[in-house]
Amino acid sequence: MNAATRPAAARRALVALAAVVALALGAALAWSLRAPSPPPRDASTLLAIALPDVDGVSQALEQWRGKLLVVNFWATWCAPCREEMPMFVKAQREHAGRGVQFVGIAIDEPGKVRQFARELDLNYPSLVGGYGAMELSKTLGNSVMALPFTVVVDRAGRIVHTQLGPLKPAVLDRLVAIDG
Repeated sequence: MNAATRPAAARRALVALAAVVALALGAALAWSLRAPSPPPRDASTLLAIALPDVDGVSQALEQWRGKLLVVNFWATWCAPCREEMPMFVKAQREHAGRGVQFVGIAIDEPGKVRQFARELDLNYPSLVGGYGAMELSKTLGNSVMALPFTVVVDRAGRIVHTQLGPLKPAVLDRLVAIDG
Protein backbone atom coordinates (compact mmCIF):
# COMPACT_ATOMS: atom_id res chain seq x y z
CA MET A 1 0.00 0.00 0.00
CA ASN A 2 1.53 3.29 -1.00
CA ALA A 3 1.25 6.59 0.89
CA ALA A 4 -1.51 7.87 -1.41
CA THR A 5 -3.89 4.96 -0.72
CA ARG A 6 -3.42 4.85 3.10
CA PRO A 7 -5.75 7.81 3.87
CA ALA A 8 -8.48 6.36 1.66
CA ALA A 9 -8.18 2.95 3.33
CA ALA A 10 -8.26 4.58 6.78
CA ARG A 11 -11.41 6.51 5.83
CA ARG A 12 -13.10 3.33 4.61
CA ALA A 13 -12.20 1.55 7.84
CA LEU A 14 -13.52 4.47 9.90
CA VAL A 15 -16.79 4.56 7.92
CA ALA A 16 -17.17 0.79 8.35
CA LEU A 17 -16.56 1.08 12.11
CA ALA A 18 -19.10 3.93 12.39
CA ALA A 19 -21.65 1.84 10.49
CA VAL A 20 -21.16 -1.13 12.83
CA VAL A 21 -21.53 1.11 15.91
CA ALA A 22 -24.67 2.76 14.47
CA LEU A 23 -26.15 -0.64 13.66
CA ALA A 24 -25.46 -1.92 17.18
CA LEU A 25 -26.99 1.18 18.76
CA GLY A 26 -30.04 0.93 16.51
CA ALA A 27 -30.52 -2.73 17.36
CA ALA A 28 -30.21 -1.98 21.09
CA LEU A 29 -32.80 0.80 20.84
CA ALA A 30 -35.19 -1.38 18.84
CA TRP A 31 -34.85 -4.17 21.39
CA SER A 32 -35.51 -1.79 24.31
CA LEU A 33 -38.65 -0.51 22.56
CA ARG A 34 -39.97 -4.02 21.86
CA ALA A 35 -39.23 -5.70 25.16
CA PRO A 36 -41.45 -4.74 28.08
CA SER A 37 -39.51 -3.27 30.95
CA PRO A 38 -39.42 -5.34 34.14
CA PRO A 39 -42.52 -4.21 36.01
CA PRO A 40 -42.44 -2.97 39.57
CA ARG A 41 -44.12 -5.37 41.94
CA ASP A 42 -46.47 -2.89 43.56
CA ALA A 43 -48.86 -0.43 41.92
CA SER A 44 -49.42 1.73 45.01
CA THR A 45 -47.72 4.78 43.40
CA LEU A 46 -50.03 4.54 40.40
CA LEU A 47 -53.15 3.83 42.44
CA ALA A 48 -52.40 6.76 44.76
CA ILE A 49 -52.72 9.40 42.05
CA ALA A 50 -55.78 11.41 41.18
CA LEU A 51 -56.11 13.31 37.91
CA PRO A 52 -58.90 15.37 36.40
CA ASP A 53 -61.16 13.90 33.77
CA VAL A 54 -62.05 15.93 30.66
CA ASP A 55 -64.68 17.82 32.70
CA GLY A 56 -62.15 18.79 35.38
CA VAL A 57 -63.50 16.36 38.02
CA SER A 58 -60.71 14.70 40.00
CA GLN A 59 -60.66 10.91 39.62
CA ALA A 60 -58.56 8.72 41.92
CA LEU A 61 -57.20 5.56 40.34
CA GLU A 62 -57.77 3.93 43.73
CA GLN A 63 -61.49 3.73 42.86
CA TRP A 64 -60.67 0.87 40.47
CA ARG A 65 -58.68 -1.20 42.99
CA GLY A 66 -59.82 -4.80 42.86
CA LYS A 67 -60.39 -4.73 39.11
CA LEU A 68 -57.98 -5.72 36.40
CA LEU A 69 -56.84 -2.20 35.51
CA VAL A 70 -55.37 -1.37 32.11
CA VAL A 71 -53.84 2.13 32.22
CA ASN A 72 -52.82 3.57 28.88
CA PHE A 73 -50.69 6.72 28.58
CA TRP A 74 -51.55 8.38 25.27
CA ALA A 75 -51.96 11.67 23.38
CA THR A 76 -54.18 12.93 20.58
CA TRP A 77 -51.07 13.76 18.51
CA CYS A 78 -49.69 10.19 18.85
CA ALA A 79 -50.66 8.15 15.77
CA PRO A 80 -49.94 4.70 17.32
CA CYS A 81 -52.01 5.73 20.36
CA ARG A 82 -54.96 6.66 18.20
CA GLU A 83 -54.67 3.40 16.26
CA GLU A 84 -54.78 1.12 19.32
CA MET A 85 -57.60 2.90 21.17
CA PRO A 86 -60.50 1.35 19.17
CA MET A 87 -59.17 -2.04 20.32
CA PHE A 88 -59.36 -0.79 23.94
CA VAL A 89 -62.93 0.46 23.40
CA LYS A 90 -63.91 -2.98 22.10
CA ALA A 91 -62.12 -4.78 24.96
CA GLN A 92 -63.75 -2.50 27.57
CA ARG A 93 -67.18 -3.30 26.11
CA GLU A 94 -66.47 -7.05 26.03
CA HIS A 95 -64.76 -7.43 29.42
CA ALA A 96 -66.28 -4.79 31.72
CA GLY A 97 -68.70 -7.37 33.17
CA ARG A 98 -65.70 -9.43 34.30
CA GLY A 99 -64.18 -6.55 36.25
CA VAL A 100 -61.77 -5.22 33.62
CA GLN A 101 -61.34 -1.45 33.62
CA PHE A 102 -59.45 0.61 31.05
CA VAL A 103 -58.29 4.11 31.99
CA GLY A 104 -56.50 6.50 29.67
CA ILE A 105 -54.05 9.08 30.94
CA ALA A 106 -53.75 11.74 28.27
CA ILE A 107 -50.56 13.73 27.80
CA ASP A 108 -52.60 16.50 26.27
CA GLU A 109 -55.00 19.38 26.76
CA PRO A 110 -58.55 18.72 28.09
CA GLY A 111 -60.32 20.18 25.05
CA LYS A 112 -58.39 18.03 22.60
CA VAL A 113 -58.95 14.94 24.73
CA ARG A 114 -62.69 15.65 25.04
CA GLN A 115 -63.03 16.12 21.27
CA PHE A 116 -61.13 12.92 20.44
CA ALA A 117 -63.10 10.96 23.07
CA ARG A 118 -66.32 12.09 21.37
CA GLU A 119 -65.04 11.16 17.91
CA LEU A 120 -63.99 7.70 19.10
CA ASP A 121 -67.05 7.18 21.33
CA LEU A 122 -64.66 6.38 24.17
CA ASN A 123 -66.34 4.11 26.72
CA TYR A 124 -63.73 4.32 29.47
CA PRO A 125 -62.39 7.24 31.52
CA SER A 126 -59.65 9.37 30.05
CA LEU A 127 -57.88 11.44 32.65
CA VAL A 128 -55.81 14.46 31.75
CA GLY A 129 -52.27 14.20 33.07
CA GLY A 130 -50.61 16.75 30.82
CA TYR A 131 -46.89 16.52 30.26
CA GLY A 132 -46.29 15.81 33.98
CA ALA A 133 -47.82 12.37 33.47
CA MET A 134 -44.78 11.42 31.39
CA GLU A 135 -42.73 11.56 34.61
CA LEU A 136 -45.25 9.19 36.22
CA SER A 137 -44.91 6.82 33.26
CA LYS A 138 -41.15 6.93 33.69
CA THR A 139 -41.45 5.73 37.30
CA LEU A 140 -43.53 2.83 35.99
CA GLY A 141 -40.90 1.68 33.49
CA ASN A 142 -41.22 4.02 30.50
CA SER A 143 -37.49 4.78 30.49
CA VAL A 144 -37.52 6.42 27.05
CA MET A 145 -40.67 8.44 27.89
CA ALA A 146 -42.44 7.60 24.64
CA LEU A 147 -46.07 6.86 23.80
CA PRO A 148 -48.17 4.81 23.89
CA PHE A 149 -47.26 3.20 27.20
CA THR A 150 -49.55 0.72 28.94
CA VAL A 151 -49.51 -0.64 32.49
CA VAL A 152 -51.65 -3.57 33.62
CA VAL A 153 -52.48 -3.88 37.33
CA ASP A 154 -53.97 -7.13 38.60
CA ARG A 155 -56.83 -7.37 41.11
CA ALA A 156 -54.34 -7.60 43.99
CA GLY A 157 -52.75 -4.25 43.09
CA ARG A 158 -49.60 -5.59 41.45
CA ILE A 159 -48.22 -4.43 38.13
CA VAL A 160 -48.16 -7.53 35.96
CA HIS A 161 -47.27 -6.01 32.60
CA THR A 162 -45.81 -2.84 31.11
CA GLN A 163 -45.61 -2.19 27.40
CA LEU A 164 -43.98 0.59 25.44
CA GLY A 165 -45.62 0.86 22.05
CA PRO A 166 -48.96 -0.41 20.83
CA LEU A 167 -50.34 -3.64 22.23
CA LYS A 168 -51.03 -6.40 19.76
CA PRO A 169 -54.57 -7.86 19.95
CA ALA A 170 -53.29 -11.30 21.05
CA VAL A 171 -51.28 -9.74 23.89
CA LEU A 172 -54.28 -7.69 25.02
CA ASP A 173 -56.48 -10.81 24.95
CA ARG A 174 -53.95 -12.65 27.13
CA LEU A 175 -53.71 -9.72 29.56
CA VAL A 176 -57.44 -9.23 30.07
CA ALA A 177 -57.73 -12.95 30.84
CA ILE A 178 -55.36 -12.58 33.84
CA ASP A 179 -57.08 -13.91 36.97
CA GLY A 180 -60.29 -13.13 35.15
